[in-house]
Amino acid sequence: MRLNLDTNKILVTGGSGMLGHAVQTVLPSAVYLSSADGDLKQWEETVRLFEQHKPDIVINLAGRIGGVKANMQNMGNFYYDNMQINTNVIEACRIFGVNKLLSTLSTCIYPDKAPHPLKESDIHSGPPHSSNYAYAYSKRMVDVQSRAYRKQYGCNFTTVVLNNLFGENDNFDLEESHIIPAIIRKVWEAKINNKPFIECWGDGSPLREFTYSKDTARILLFLLEKYDKEHPINIGNTNEYHIKEVVETICSILEYDGVIKWDTTKPSGQYRKPSTNQKLLDLGWQNEWYTSLEKGLTKTCEWVKLNYPNIRGVS
Repeated sequence: MRLNLDTNKILVTGGSGMLGHAVQTVLPSAVYLSSADGDLKQWEETVRLFEQHKPDIVINLAGRIGGVKANMQNMGNFYYDNMQINTNVIEACRIFGVNKLLSTLSTCIYPDKAPHPLKESDIHSGPPHSSNYAYAYSKRMVDVQSRAYRKQYGCNFTTVVLNNLFGENDNFDLEESHIIPAIIRKVWEAKINNKPFIECWGDGSPLREFTYSKDTARILLFLLEKYDKEHPINIGNTNEYHIKEVVETICSILEYDGVIKWDTTKPSGQYRKPSTNQKLLDLGWQNEWYTSLEKGLTKTCEWVKLNYPNIRGVS
């Protein structure tokens, strides 16, 4: 289905988050919803928002997310909140006749023992990693519900799989955040407070893929016009980096020369989960269009320096 993005009314849920802010840079005319506008966990609130805005296209970015610590400590909350949000948004898109729904998943949905690189066809072939299985299963259900609605109702609902995102406007709460914002905050606060060391979970050996949020925003816009298939599509930058390497790069960018201590009594998380983005490349995206990790981290760190402490999770 070819969509005219200039004439269709686009609604973006989760509009106040990091990725929502990034999407605003490429789709400034869309309507961006945040939790302040209404609670998508509540069906009546969801209906009210859809009646108010009557969107033609929906990009569903809303959800409760967090790093290893937050996932392990809040499994029930993560499962319930995400199931409610996604079920309500998808059903509302059906009822209100939305022409296209693009929902976001995460590579954590993949089975812990899936062969590498992670391919979209393997999503449901085994249980996810124990550290985030509740969140992972809730996001797998977005794929299931989207495909079920496509089959029964003919809805043009598609899903994309993100890997570890980072960028400006991230959540820097040390209890809820992912690895990069947590480390940036720790390093910056250690620097401005003259602390001699920072402490990180695990041993720094796990490998992760990281994608700059504004790259993801551009890919979502690309896929609104290029991808209408029923099955999920991986869209992340597939370069892998050791967590230790990421921490050291952030220290270098922020010019922090203190000691990095690794608390090996804490979990490191899944060791590797490399993915393939071949389906995206086949549509015409190019690997060289991704922002390098160091460049993206530099932009993010500069933003933090300019805005601290008035950033999400701190103030």
